[in-house]
Amino acid sequence: MRRGIFIYFLIIFMSVSFIGGSVFTTYTQFVEEGPLETRREVVIPAGASLKAVARLLHKEGVIASPSVFELGVRASGNAADIKAGEYSIPPRASSKMVMMILISGQTYIRRLVVPEGLTSTQIVALLDNAKGLVGTVEHTPRNGTLLPDTYHYSYGDTKEGMIVRMKNAMNRTINELWEKRADGLPFETPREAIVMASIVEKETSRAAERPHIASVFMNRLAKNMRLQSDPTVIYAITDGRLDLKRPVLYADLKVQHPYNTYVIYGLPDGPIANPGREAIAAVLNPLQTNDLYFVANGRGGHVFAPTYEEHLKNVQKFRQMRRAKKARAQKSVLKKTAPTATAAGGAVDKAAQPAVQPGQKATPTGAASLSKASETAAESVPAAVKEAPKPVADAPERTLRATVRTKDAAAK
Repeated sequence: MRRGIFIYFLIIFMSVSFIGGSVFTTYTQFVEEGPLETRREVVIPAGASLKAVARLLHKEGVIASPSVFELGVRASGNAADIKAGEYSIPPRASSKMVMMILISGQTYIRRLVVPEGLTSTQIVALLDNAKGLVGTVEHTPRNGTLLPDTYHYSYGDTKEGMIVRMKNAMNRTINELWEKRADGLPFETPREAIVMASIVEKETSRAAERPHIASVFMNRLAKNMRLQSDPTVIYAITDGRLDLKRPVLYADLKVQHPYNTYVIYGLPDGPIANPGREAIAAVLNPLQTNDLYFVANGRGGHVFAPTYEEHLKNVQKFRQMRRAKKARAQKSVLKKTAPTATAAGGAVDKAAQPAVQPGQKATPTGAASLSKASETAAESVPAAVKEAPKPVADAPERTLRATVRTKDAAAK
């Protein structure tokens, strides 16, 4: 009898000890470091069960044991509190830490940078390539309606929703800056200011220069002079894509198009791109100058002039700088390839000739590039300048040829 009672209590004791040991072991595994070596983003689908979430986390290498995670979450009373979304899990996160992240609802925030000066088509392409955005953009917005900026979003946000945010941001920006505009501007509507801002945006990559370049264009408009801005030519001959892969030629300047400011007076029919806040602010509060011309200074910026004579001097300096730079480059090539040149009977000298010969090439205004960062095509712009005749009252537009450079050519 006593022996039977002893065995009964021994069994109970062993069972309690085993259960207690298992609970302790499970809890230890629940709070110890996890296997994840580097930070990782995981997406918890909407409506996923706890078991499915545990399997997903294990598959992604976030947790070591699905069963330990599931038991720990249930034991803590949080089985119904895990929220769908994308989460960023730090390295070595324990199963308990992962649980706390998933029940917090603090999803991973992604960032989309929309550079200034992109067309709306290019912005839609950015959205199409942005990870985590869903849906499609049914209709590409007009240029000038989207504000370039840095936008944050979460996994599952829609592309159309991002477009709406960009439109609202542009509306807020132009409304705010329009109220602070200077007196005497040649704009009747905010949209006209955006048209001008889009040209200024494509003309220079230097924020500090935008008010000065805006001043030049304002002065030209006041004198009924054609703007003659190369970015508008590129827009015209590429059907609005701004993806010209060659220098602007003289023939391009004569293309009849409502956006080509070499053949029209005043502003083009609409914006050629989406300008940023600084470009809009620049045209609404331009620098007060008498300047009518600018040309690259060879150091990434521009030099400005109020008269044609002064401008020609600046152009001559630019040409001399380009010739010197070209001579140094050719000398370097000849040094490196001298044996090859001797064997080929002067092949190197011939190869060093510019691809576009005099009479076929554009002025220094000619740049062929999609964005501020691209300088390859701009490097091929010849140094020759078409020296327009001195300004006369009855033909002011003839004085502006070769006075505007795009931002890409100026960035050299």
